[in-house]
Amino acid sequence: MSCAVLLDNNAKPKSMSRAKQWTGEIEDLYRFQQAGYRDELEYRQIKQVEIDRWPDTGFVKKLQRRDNTFYYYNRKRECEDREVHKVKVYAY
Repeated sequence: MSCAVLLDNNAKPKSMSRAKQWTGEIEDLYRFQQAGYRDELEYRQIKQVEIDRWPDTGFVKKLQRRDNTFYYYNRKRECEDREVHKVKVYAY
């Protein structure tokens, strides 16, 4: 993502692909998508809050869903190998 995209509050993805293998970025995307958002950019646009992260792994710790309930995540990997192909990766 470019800096211009991060500053644009109405950024829309240009394309979407599916994840092929697990990485830390895929883990975070999995967590955002479980909470009902495309990615971190959409979450920040809608909620306008800082994202809680685990200090040791850097993974997302807590997300607020659109209905204002919270999802809490473990510090270890939650996106199992059988779930990786379900994660959508958006390009801006």
